[in-house]
Amino acid sequence: MEKRIKQSVGIDCGQKELVVAYGVMDDNYDVRILSNTKFSNNEKGFEKLLAWSKKLNPEAAAVSYVIEATGVYHERASLYLHEKGCGITVLLPNRSKAFMKTLSVKTVNDKVSAQMLAQFGLEKKLEYWQPPHQVYNELRQLTRERDQLMGEQTQVKNQLHAEKSGAWPNAGSVKRMKQRINFLSKQIEQIENEINAAIEKQPWLKEKIKNVCTIKGVGVITAVTVIAETNGFNLIRNKKQLVSYAGLDVITKDSGTLVKSKPRISRKGNKYLRKCLHFPALIAIRTTDHMKALFARLVSKHGIKMKGAVAVQRKLLELIYILWKKNEVYDPNYQTKKREGQPERSPLRTDLKPFLIC
Repeated sequence: MEKRIKQSVGIDCGQKELVVAYGVMDDNYDVRILSNTKFSNNEKGFEKLLAWSKKLNPEAAAVSYVIEATGVYHERASLYLHEKGCGITVLLPNRSKAFMKTLSVKTVNDKVSAQMLAQFGLEKKLEYWQPPHQVYNELRQLTRERDQLMGEQTQVKNQLHAEKSGAWPNAGSVKRMKQRINFLSKQIEQIENEINAAIEKQPWLKEKIKNVCTIKGVGVITAVTVIAETNGFNLIRNKKQLVSYAGLDVITKDSGTLVKSKPRISRKGNKYLRKCLHFPALIAIRTTDHMKALFARLVSKHGIKMKGAVAVQRKLLELIYILWKKNEVYDPNYQTKKREGQPERSPLRTDLKPFLIC
């Protein structure tokens, strides 16, 4: 009898139900799907899922659970399985789609997706998911709400400008638009106060954000957004992985003599990271010598300013990651001192002003 060497449960998560598949790999490295079924996406369904999994695992061997990140619908199942001591891997949709392309699968439905996730768990080396610190969840919700309100405020301001610039502006419409702008401004201010209060409750977080904000152009909102969207870089292992997660990695399509596309960023990543780094990059280009030099070098090469600005965004993101991991402040002269042959040390600054959350 062939011996099982690995077992995995793939979970395709929807709003109301979980479609699951139980797969095994034997000592000949053959992959088989033993069972497919469905459970409700609630606590009773999670309990039945564990009971079903144990029934198919008579030897009580280790089982890996692989679930695809589907909005927020996967979060309760992931947290429940983690609290029960199960190894749970949360897979980003673009990664699961890339894996599915390697399989000889033409029909795609929930059942096939669950089988594919189970096979992924059997064939790949998994990194188990850890629930983020509560403060990261809170800050992520607040920064995303603020971003949404800022967009609404900009839209209303544009409508107000168009109304006032017309030949026959309506006084009532102008009044209501101004009221909406004031209302949105007050809500944005409330959110910023809640962000500051959340940071004040965590001294370790305040200290780390203080260090990150020593980078010119990076303010508290930018730092908090980056930290919240990455869960404090919890599962980020290097700068390359971080850049890919943000969708700032460069991709090219070059094959033979006919297919030659221009390099571009993938944009297959967290849009909030890219968005929050746009204006800090513009400030850094104006105020920081080495960022200005990087921008000028790329613009002189390609003639496209946006490429230079994106490169500065990527550099800022990497700097935030380094300072966060090392818990140090930024020294703009670090590279110069390193080239001059001084002993390599951490990029520290001593000319810091008192830090204020504002």
